[in-house]
Amino acid sequence: MSMLKIKRFIFITRFRLIFNYLFFSYRINFLNRKNLIRYIFIIGPESLGIVLLTACFIGIVFTLQIVKEFLYLNVSSSIGAILSLAFIRELAPVLTTVILTGKIGSSFAAELATMKVTEQIDALYLLRVEPIFYLVFPRLIACLLMLPCLNVIFLFTSLSSSIFTCSIFYNIHPSIFLYSVFIALSIKDFIKSITKTIVFSFIIIIVSCLFGLTVEGGSKSVGQATTSSVVFILLLVFILDCILTYVLFNQVGSIIKSI
Repeated sequence: MSMLKIKRFIFITRFRLIFNYLFFSYRINFLNRKNLIRYIFIIGPESLGIVLLTACFIGIVFTLQIVKEFLYLNVSSSIGAILSLAFIRELAPVLTTVILTGKIGSSFAAELATMKVTEQIDALYLLRVEPIFYLVFPRLIACLLMLPCLNVIFLFTSLSSSIFTCSIFYNIHPSIFLYSVFIALSIKDFIKSITKTIVFSFIIIIVSCLFGLTVEGGSKSVGQATTSSVVFILLLVFILDCILTYVLFNQVGSIIKSI
């Protein structure tokens, strides 16, 4: 009877140890709420100012370049449609991604490269913490949440600056501009624009973290990894943007016919 109790005690003890290990690892690896919230704040609110400024001036400049050509062709009723489609399909997702690449892509690559050079990554392995779950996943989730939001903010800001420019410089009433915008845009355009930003989010985080975690050498390698990651991210973004634009919008008909 005593042997049975001993075996039962050993079994229960082993079960508790295994459960505690798995639960502890799960908490460390997947419930990194502090890191997730910190990265959401870094990618979202801290990037909002530069996104708003860029969107505002891009909207003004793009409008100044386009509107006078349309006025020459006497198609002022189509200006809002053309500008809104250009913003939602191309300028908003791509330029927002470029901004975040320069801001957070370089930052994440440099941070992880520094951790690798100073052997902090090795310390995580010694603590039985998987760096991918602990360092990469919170960044990826934060970027997947924030980049589409910044994309939408960029779109509405650039459209607002376009409306203002058309009204002040070309005497085009906002109601005419907005009417053509509502006719041209659809839910599918928003979904496709967000699809682009989701793909670009994966590119930013995976490439920047990959360059950071695989760096070799001393402090000089940190700068090289940071620069290389930004260049590689931008190259991949432009290539994938070309492919996605063809796949998502090649079969879409002309909007001008419906205006």
